[in-house]
Amino acid sequence: MKITFHGAARSVTGSRHFVETASGNVLLDCGLVQGPRREAEKRNREFGFEAKSVAACVLSHAHIDHAGNLPLLVKQGFDGNIWCTHGTRDIASAMLLDSANIQMSDAAFMNRQKRPSEPEVLPLYTPDEARAAIQRMIAIPYGRTVDVLPGVTARFADAGHILGSAVTVLRERKNGASKSVVFTGDLGRKRFPILRDPQTVEQGDVYITESTYGNRDHGGDVAEAKARLLEVMKRTASRGGHVIVPAFALGRAQSLAYLLHELWAEAKLPRMPLFVDSPLSIDVTGIYKLHPECFDEPTLKYLSDGVPGDPFGFQALTYLRSTEESKTLNARQGPFLVIAASGMCEGGRVLHHLKHGVMDPRNTVLIVGFCAKHTLGRRLADGAPVARIYGVEYPVKAEVVRLDGMSQHAGRGELMEYAVTQKKAAAAFCVHGEEEQVTAMKDGMKAAGFGKVEAPALGESFDL
Repeated sequence: MKITFHGAARSVTGSRHFVETASGNVLLDCGLVQGPRREAEKRNREFGFEAKSVAACVLSHAHIDHAGNLPLLVKQGFDGNIWCTHGTRDIASAMLLDSANIQMSDAAFMNRQKRPSEPEVLPLYTPDEARAAIQRMIAIPYGRTVDVLPGVTARFADAGHILGSAVTVLRERKNGASKSVVFTGDLGRKRFPILRDPQTVEQGDVYITESTYGNRDHGGDVAEAKARLLEVMKRTASRGGHVIVPAFALGRAQSLAYLLHELWAEAKLPRMPLFVDSPLSIDVTGIYKLHPECFDEPTLKYLSDGVPGDPFGFQALTYLRSTEESKTLNARQGPFLVIAASGMCEGGRVLHHLKHGVMDPRNTVLIVGFCAKHTLGRRLADGAPVARIYGVEYPVKAEVVRLDGMSQHAGRGELMEYAVTQKKAAAAFCVHGEEEQVTAMKDGMKAAGFGKVEAPALGESFDL
């Protein structure tokens, strides 16, 4: 068995881990790289391996940085199965089609802006190519072992990160012996609203862990985040401003809607309209409602206790689907809150709200999740004086607030707590984290008693 890291190696996006077995090659995740346009474009089009050489793909969850390049993999010749949970298949169906539409829209926009002498910008993939990838997905329940290749099995445990997210146990049996790889995908947090806590699995021979927050814990728990959210809303409302919340349509939007519903049910919300401006969020929220088997006990109890309203769509919250509805917000007077994708501010409707809102000191931009380096979301969170949006620079006069407590990634303490359940692994790898995070995670695991721990570089291979 051999593994090569073709993505999320000392970076957070583009998860792709290539496992060679005696029966064929298995790809763990196939995500999009996000960041500077030219670099991301090159790395998204060039996998580092031949798509036809992949015999099976095992998908940890449906976030675009883990699943978003599956259509191009199929387009370039992959003809195997994509194994995932039921929740992931349902969510990925919406996510990939939305991604394809964004690819088409962005390419059309860039072609309108380019000089006549410059080459035509082509989308990575089309909606038809996204559907071709979706048709290759096979859903299996948590806890069930399936043969993904002859002599190679996979089993999923709940990772508690987003709906359908999974910790994968990949096992190869050969000549009477077996070797297993435990891959966390993205780990969730304990006692986070809606979903179950991460489930542990048996000891593996190889352990691959995400390291998004490998060097720090979150600044407060969800209760503190909820209180700070309310403070921000009240402060912005008093100024007559807008709260603009860049948030991933998958996971973060549903968690925010849930907390806003709690505040509404507690009669604490200030008098301001609330909007979710994302067609994808509407689709994903509908899918959440179809999977109560993924909900944790407090959420199930909350839903059964007679609290009025749907926590994902209560009467004070309005979902906007059409572009025309979205545009009306930019001319709307008075305070309001809008949640819009994307979470890293690298595309989607939130860019239009930022374009119209960052120059107004009455407004607040509320960053509620991790933003990778070189993204607009990170630059705003780090206090950039200007925001470059669609090639135009806008001075940032709005208040920018970072709300770490809303992250659905495990913090360092929870990552380490989960890691020590795999302490006897012969080899461990820290991925899906920037340089300082993977280094801190690696050092922490060594101090906790792990033997061989690596923070692989892009394209680096290891014999297992």
